Amino acid sequence: MRLSWHFFITGLFFFLYTSISSQTMFWICDHGHISFDSQAPLEVIKAQSHDVRGIVSPVTKSFAFSMNINSFEGFNSDIQQTHFLENYLEWKKYPQATFTGKLIEDIPFDIPGTYPVRAKGYLTIHGISKERIIRGTIIVKKDGGHIDTDFSIPVSDHGITIPKIVQQKISDDIKVKVNMDFTLGQKA
Repeated sequence: MRLSWHFFITGLFFFLYTSISSQTMFWICDHGHISFDSQAPLEVIKAQSHDVRGIVSPVTKSFAFSMNINSFEGFNSDIQQTHFLENYLEWKKYPQATFTGKLIEDIPFDIPGTYPVRAKGYLTIHGISKERIIRGTIIVKKDGGHIDTDFSIPVSDHGITIPKIVQQKISDDIKVKVNMDFTLGQKA
């Protein structure tokens, strides 16, 4: 499965990278942070991963982000992690989650500062893609940048079924936070 993850990421980055003109700078992140929080009446489930990868083109405003579902850690117990990843997210069948699209706002990537942004694209989880607009903040730095966002994902939007026996233990809406530091790259 690890091989397919790297193949997918390489293909996704290559597609975006080759669509960028030859004089273009781009942002790249190899180890972003994502966490989720399920606040259900009978149980709180929290997990995180440092396996988020992404690339942003300041010129085309295109982006591609991806993560390995099986990289989530920090559950209340090993059995909870196993059930969540295998029974609900079905990570063996759907090993990655992705978000690809374009930034809506024009961000001055050459001027350091903090800018609110909306990203419009397709969020794919559990094999189902949904068009989403996700709000966040971009911090432009001299040598790269940082992106912060938090949003909710209705599990039903992505075909994730929660059995009635555990509906009081898993929230219908999962809260997600993403923090990514980017370095500046340039296409040769």
